[in-house]
Amino acid sequence: MPCLSCHGEHGTSATDNTPSLGGQQAPYALIQLYMFREKLRVASPMNDMANGLSDDDLRAFSDFIATLPKPQPPEDAGDGARMARAQAAAAKNHCNSCHKPDYSGGDNVPRIADQREDYLKKTLTEYKDNTRHGYDGTMAEVLQPVSADEIADLAYYIARVR
Repeated sequence: MPCLSCHGEHGTSATDNTPSLGGQQAPYALIQLYMFREKLRVASPMNDMANGLSDDDLRAFSDFIATLPKPQPPEDAGDGARMARAQAAAAKNHCNSCHKPDYSGGDNVPRIADQREDYLKKTLTEYKDNTRHGYDGTMAEVLQPVSADEIADLAYYIARVR
């Protein structure tokens, strides 16, 4: 499976700024693969990989992704003060509303719990500065008032959700 060479064996990425796919729901994965194929979301390796795939191929890949085990949080539980600060920021910005209280996501909302911290920070920053577009404007709107320091804390916290 070509996904695993970049996204990690069993769907847990060891590659900088590359997301772990484990634990993602098939509907979310399907939307992302479709967006890559149609170049609605631009990331060269993914656009190249998805180019020419049929809708059935996209469904088969997304169904496979949904079978991968969720990633495990880092061994360290994190700095308590930073975790508390980020938890307050997550509550203030209603992160647990769409992504669920345990950040497991659902259907077309990604699982973000235990995702790579660097990838979370990169993605949140891209949504905030409008260089990454989702299939709707929710994330860009939610992140507008969030500072760079809060984004760093949120990424730190969500990567360590237990």
